Amino acid sequence: MKFTKMHGLGNDYIYVNCFNETVEEPSKVAKIVSDRHFGIGSDGLVLIMPSDKADFRMRMFNSDGSEAEMCGNAIRCVGKYVYDNGLTDKDVVSIETLAGIKVLELTIKNNSVELVRVDMGEPILKPVNIPVLSDKEIFKSEPVTIDKREFKVTCVSMGNPHAVSYVESVDNFPLEQIGPKMETHELFPRRINAEFVEVIDRTTLKMRVWERGAGETLACGTGACAVLVASVLNGISERKATVKLLGGDLIVEWDEKNNHVYKTGPAVKVFEGEIEI
Repeated sequence: MKFTKMHGLGNDYIYVNCFNETVEEPSKVAKIVSDRHFGIGSDGLVLIMPSDKADFRMRMFNSDGSEAEMCGNAIRCVGKYVYDNGLTDKDVVSIETLAGIKVLELTIKNNSVELVRVDMGEPILKPVNIPVLSDKEIFKSEPVTIDKREFKVTCVSMGNPHAVSYVESVDNFPLEQIGPKMETHELFPRRINAEFVEVIDRTTLKMRVWERGAGETLACGTGACAVLVASVLNGISERKATVKLLGGDLIVEWDEKNNHVYKTGPAVKVFEGEIEI
């Protein structure tokens, strides 16, 4: 199986061109290729496929083999892949995902994609649709207790579920202890991505993320969008802000006119290779 390893702010995936390759058991393959000791090493597997609804289709699998609806960092890399490898010559492309069709605007420099702006669509705030077990209209700043510590949690779906909490210092936060317990908390029937946020100022937010099915990653694009939406809902930030992740910065904007969230950031090719599966 031929592959390309790419990353968006250190959130790395193995990309397979399914116009040329066939992946019979993607969940199994995701576990194999993601292993950082015995495989290639990644946060998961992404399949780039034909679509009858959009220019391309993306399927993505976490390192534990579970299929995810969307990943903001991965979809930027899909945009770079399809342009840089000549699958399209357009600088605006549509990608079909389990979270709907996303539109990407590609910034081209020297015949290569340097930055990708993704229209992430409208945030989902109704608990039943996230899903969260709550009869609230919006799950905003609600208390969730983990290890006798109370967190004020705001939940948002960007096609996949997120729980956003605020802490004094993300650098000193015990993410490996709290993250998996938030992910699997009984409030979240399909588990959840957990973001912990330090507010620098009204246009700068610093976060760490515990991703559902992958653990801590260097970046999470949908998580950064959820963080901005939650911060606006809580009156903490402006509608456009820099979200600082371990792997780098994303610019995120929640447009007041159309209610869409836009995310801009880099996509980087690491290397290509071939592996026997």
